[in-house]
Amino acid sequence: MTIANNEPTMNDEQIRRFRIDVTQEELDDLKERLDRSRYPELPDTGWDRGVPLSYLKELKEYWQHEYDWREHESRLNQYPQYITAINGQNIHFLHILSPEPGAKPLMLIHGWPGSFIEFLDVIGPLSNPSSYGGQAGDAYHLIIPSIPGFGFSAPLNEPGWTPARMAEAFLQLMDRLGYERFGVQGGDSGAFIAPEMGRQAPERLIGIHLNALLTFPSGEEGELDALTEEERQRAARMEGFNDGYLQIQSKSPYTLAYSLHDSPVGQLAWIAEIFKKWTGAEESLPEASIDRDRMLTNISLYWFSGTAGSSAQIYYESMNDPMAWVPKERGPVPTGVLVSTAHDTAVRRFAEREHSIAHWTEASEGGHFFAMEQPIRFVEDVRQFFRHLG
Repeated sequence: MTIANNEPTMNDEQIRRFRIDVTQEELDDLKERLDRSRYPELPDTGWDRGVPLSYLKELKEYWQHEYDWREHESRLNQYPQYITAINGQNIHFLHILSPEPGAKPLMLIHGWPGSFIEFLDVIGPLSNPSSYGGQAGDAYHLIIPSIPGFGFSAPLNEPGWTPARMAEAFLQLMDRLGYERFGVQGGDSGAFIAPEMGRQAPERLIGIHLNALLTFPSGEEGELDALTEEERQRAARMEGFNDGYLQIQSKSPYTLAYSLHDSPVGQLAWIAEIFKKWTGAEESLPEASIDRDRMLTNISLYWFSGTAGSSAQIYYESMNDPMAWVPKERGPVPTGVLVSTAHDTAVRRFAEREHSIAHWTEASEGGHFFAMEQPIRFVEDVRQFFRHLG
């Protein structure tokens, strides 16, 4: 993959323009690998044991013969993209300036197995609300990074990229862009990175908005007794959660990487299963909640950037970071939380131990990838939270 005509080194602190340019050789290689796919013989058990063979074959055929990467690559390149090096690590990001003079800076942070592609449908309404039926006072300058090890913020320069270290790098990025005070929104891994930014530089953050937040009981006797029935269901959902992907990525990310880096069907199945589990109704396919081409663009990004292994490192680093398990004082930055009642496990009374909760919304529609699944609802909640801050 080539990066414009001025590819930076990992020690180059300049901010350079970035353009996605997958070579024809890489595209041909993908098609050839898909054409040579080898499948096991498996009985049909639905989704109980993972991705059904029939669904995977059909999705693979669509990816190989109907999906047009060049079309989506061209659309992605319409957004202003940049790359810079921070602490020796390439950091890729979108930087969308609002036409409104009073716009606030807002960073949007994705998680796994997402990417900056999660936020494509909210860029217009958040940066230029007047063109989408909104108010000029709700406008934001958007900074949308690829977290280290993901997409074009790769390869990782060394081990040790914990959420806290990523938070430090993103604070430096905002320094480099000249933003002294700003808001942050994060989901999944972003819901760990954003609060860390607030702990490291509380004076700089206007507010923190989170979705796909995880909360945990402290283990104190009787703390579960006061939970509502809905909160008990969320706690039970956490207990029964299928964390097979997490166990592998947090314990053997290298071993996993060899298979996913070599087999596009393996990469396709690995991510498609998560989109199935974490979106929409339990019985529906992921395409019921997210456009199929959008999902395949996200998966293609993982394939062409070769980041199956490096993106898994965040789980290893998080699980093996001693500081991750030390009880934290409540973060001082006002925090808003958007909860998917169908998929999330967040319990407010648990969240309030570590976050200064100023806004809490529970939504019956939407799932883990809220900005992709329910972009209008996502935008409304972000606006509502930040409207009276800073």
